[in-house]
Amino acid sequence: MPGRTAHIGREYPASRRGAVKLNVVVHQADEGGYWAEVPSIPGCATQGDTIEELLKNVREAVEGCLSVEVRDVPRSKTDRIVEITV
Repeated sequence: MPGRTAHIGREYPASRRGAVKLNVVVHQADEGGYWAEVPSIPGCATQGDTIEELLKNVREAVEGCLSVEVRDVPRSKTDRIVEITV
């Protein structure tokens, strides 16, 4: 779903996405370039030859780490759908 984000029960264009600020720890790599990790998302890390490339890659890594397979969940008549933005 490129350019769109799904919220529970609805779909919104990318321009209406909720923004999340994350701290990223940037390290200089011994072999040159940089690598970064996102402490609030265990296992989320990436690398790049330049800071610009690293920042692009870390955004992609965060999206990948946070993406989940959406599946239909059986609901009863008393269940509700609640929309949240984080």
